Amino acid sequence: MSLVSVATVSAAGLVVSAAVFGTAVPSTTVASPRVVHAGGSIQKAVNAAKPGDTVVVMPGTYRETVLIDKKGLTLRGLGGRTVIKPPTGKTQSTDACAKAGSGICVLGKKGRTVDGVSIDSLTVSGFKKNGVWASWTDRLTVRRVTSEHNGVWGIAQERSTRGRFTGNTARANGDAGLFVANTVDEEGGATDTRGTEIQENTLADNRIGFTARRVRNLSVHDNTFTGNCSGAFIVGDEGKPQAGAMTIQSNQITDNNKYCAKTERLPAIQGSGIVLTGAADTQVRSNTISNNVGATPLSGGVVLFKSFVGTKNTGHTISANVALGNKPADLANNDTGKNNTFVANVCKKSTPAGMC
Repeated sequence: MSLVSVATVSAAGLVVSAAVFGTAVPSTTVASPRVVHAGGSIQKAVNAAKPGDTVVVMPGTYRETVLIDKKGLTLRGLGGRTVIKPPTGKTQSTDACAKAGSGICVLGKKGRTVDGVSIDSLTVSGFKKNGVWASWTDRLTVRRVTSEHNGVWGIAQERSTRGRFTGNTARANGDAGLFVANTVDEEGGATDTRGTEIQENTLADNRIGFTARRVRNLSVHDNTFTGNCSGAFIVGDEGKPQAGAMTIQSNQITDNNKYCAKTERLPAIQGSGIVLTGAADTQVRSNTISNNVGATPLSGGVVLFKSFVGTKNTGHTISANVALGNKPADLANNDTGKNNTFVANVCKKSTPAGMC
């Protein structure tokens, strides 16, 4: 059998496929998934696939980058046994993903988004830039992916809408474990993500667990942020519309006490739970935020901080959180923006006093 299976299979063969892939199949013949075995090429299978196809990657370590630019494609591994790492030695690949130094890329263009792609149940590790990188996509799903030890972002998207990131683990990446932005290479107002969802992810030992930069209208809930320099960073600026209009709810944000030295953009970071800077109209509610300890300007449980271009936070509601053991304060409003409300939180110390 070839390394990439593309033919239809018999009913008997489908019974085997059902046992391996966990899907119910009819007794008649149907097209099989495209299957890549250890030693084969994921990219060749993706290139041969049609929109809507599924590429199943069997256990093994695959030394390559993968570029997806077809709508509706599903790339599915078998959990931690399917591992994608950088190529060894010189590579002849000239596609945008390889040039960027990322592992898996889903790339559309302005006016021609790549829609409905799913990446499921695999590990991406050790790439110079990003583990999973997406640009100009709609309805991208990334689930049960482990992205670790990548140079910049673990899992990231820009210029994209209606993404769903659920059940992933991003750890020990150089910047954010999970990153959502309007664009990374130019200025502009916040992108309406049209309901992008960040759910049930574990983001640990990164510079920042989760960063939302110049975006609006997304939900961040039921995640675990631990062991980062900062748990979650919500970043806006003077662009219009302003970043924000999101919900951060029911997350566990604990012990983000790793130290990260200052950069050109940010001061040193340590002991930050949730930082909101230059954003508006965000609900931060029902989170557990504990033992985030540091002595930097951004340290504390929930911290409102005026952006570094002078844009103030406005219209946030911080409510029903349990924020304890954070230093220098459980709740800190270090901004002079208007209509930021702190209500019904459980905490011991706030700056200014009186918010607990």
